[in-house]
Amino acid sequence: MQKRLPSIKTPLPGPEAQKVLALDRQFISPSYTRDYPLVVGRGEGMFVEDVDGNSFLDFTAGIAVASTGHCHPDVVRAIQRQAETLIHMSGTDFYYPVMAQLAEKLAAIAPGDFPKRVYFGNSGTEAMEAAMKLARYHTGRHRFIAFMNCFHGRTFGSLSLTASKAVQRKGFGPLLSGVTHVPFPNPYRCPYPHPPGECQCDRLVVEFIEHQLFRTLVPPEEVAAIVVEPIQGEGGYVVPPAGFLGRLRELADRHGILLVFDEVQCGMGRTGRMWASEHFGAAPDILITAKGLASGLPLGVMIARADLMDWKPGAHASTFGANPIACAAALETIRLLEEKYVRNAARMGDYILDKLARWPAKHPTVGDVRGKGLMIGIELVKNQKSREPNPESRRRVVERAFELGLLVLGCGESTLRLMPPLVVEPEHADFALEVLDRAIAELEK
Repeated sequence: MQKRLPSIKTPLPGPEAQKVLALDRQFISPSYTRDYPLVVGRGEGMFVEDVDGNSFLDFTAGIAVASTGHCHPDVVRAIQRQAETLIHMSGTDFYYPVMAQLAEKLAAIAPGDFPKRVYFGNSGTEAMEAAMKLARYHTGRHRFIAFMNCFHGRTFGSLSLTASKAVQRKGFGPLLSGVTHVPFPNPYRCPYPHPPGECQCDRLVVEFIEHQLFRTLVPPEEVAAIVVEPIQGEGGYVVPPAGFLGRLRELADRHGILLVFDEVQCGMGRTGRMWASEHFGAAPDILITAKGLASGLPLGVMIARADLMDWKPGAHASTFGANPIACAAALETIRLLEEKYVRNAARMGDYILDKLARWPAKHPTVGDVRGKGLMIGIELVKNQKSREPNPESRRRVVERAFELGLLVLGCGESTLRLMPPLVVEPEHADFALEVLDRAIAELEK
């Protein structure tokens, strides 16, 4: 089914899809968010095919998960080999080689020139819960600092950090105490005048933490960790000023605070480097990642400085974390990323961003284009003068793209996010941009 272009054969949703949608409405939790009625039957490379035989170009990568594309043959073979040998034994109570091998590899590639140790869970939110517990355990402190518009997960601890959308928190309080949110530096929406490329809102944010927050509300000696996405995901694919993570590193070091990088969405090669934080020259004490790690299998990890891992047996564990099949998929995924797909993400990111650079001049509703590698945001606004977000336009563009055979999603208030598998090639990018160009132009008429 690996086609160069999508093929829409039926009205959307088609008859078979409608049957699945009826079952979903009857039996599936209504808490899930679905932007359009895509019912997937199979996937291959850059494409997915629905249950009616319609094929779509996937610029979502299953929410930044299918880093090597759908059903990459090398990953499939690694899964098959492992499934024939050992499916489960629980790394919390027993040992098996693939778990230790993956931990060794992750410790080697994670940022920071120091020994590291690895904790395994099943998802990004589990990895964040582990990071929060370790930070409290090691430091003996209970407070956390996080950022507005961040997303760190939906379980109670990680949800206490999340500040992306009010609906994600509504009805679940009280959440974990001791979490304080501060602004995330967004050069596009910086309220302070500055020449292009010289935004200093990151300096102002760090100075606010140091000179206001620590003096009036949050004693720094009670802060266990500062938690940050090197590039915000759900918050709008926001790339901070270049010095931001370094300033946070210095602030944390001055006060004995741990620095936690959430690379669940921006890690594993998505930005053209293995880790988004590599673009900014700062290393964390703790890093978490998940999504693109195992090409679609559930796996989340926390990688920490070895000296921080001073908790005792039984302090934290996960029955299914480091499932042998997920570990085998992750090792093969990392091999593929290192050999070719991280480089391809950098190459194709430059290719797409170069084409998008002219869109703000071409489209009055395109306020900003930003990103690194294949983590690209197109912010839609009501007009470029006011820069007022336009979520309705974003919704309509996403739906129109689906009708034309392209899968995209939004993030932030009104940003289109492009997060294709890292195997994307120029012909895929050209088709995707043609569809989005057409959809935006239709709206502007």
